[in-house]
Amino acid sequence: QMQLAESGGGLVQAGDSLTLSCRASGSTFAGYTVAWFRQAPGKEREFVAGLRWSGGNIWRADSVKARFSISKDIANGAIRLQMYSLRPEDTAIYYCAVGRPIASAVATQGMYYYWGQGTQVTVSS
Repeated sequence: QMQLAESGGGLVQAGDSLTLSCRASGSTFAGYTVAWFRQAPGKEREFVAGLRWSGGNIWRADSVKARFSISKDIANGAIRLQMYSLRPEDTAIYYCAVGRPIASAVATQGMYYYWGQGTQVTVSS
């Protein structure tokens, strides 16, 4: 049973940067796609970015493509989400998720088996 733990959230100002990390215990990310989703207050959870650990394929939502990057932190067996030029609308709980979606379904929440508890990101204006 894989367990996920997110870290790195916090309160920042608009324009700042923040890096989130997702680590697994009980298993490794090999063979899986690891994704970040977020849920803002009063909104549905949405896909942010995903990375296929073994192949290195990367996907990002259009709303963050120019500002967020997702990458492997091989030394720590983790996935990083680097967020730049943060905006108040990026305020949300950010969740790490693991599954084996096909490429066309990488943004589909139901394709992910394991979820972290989430980490809060708050961007003040």
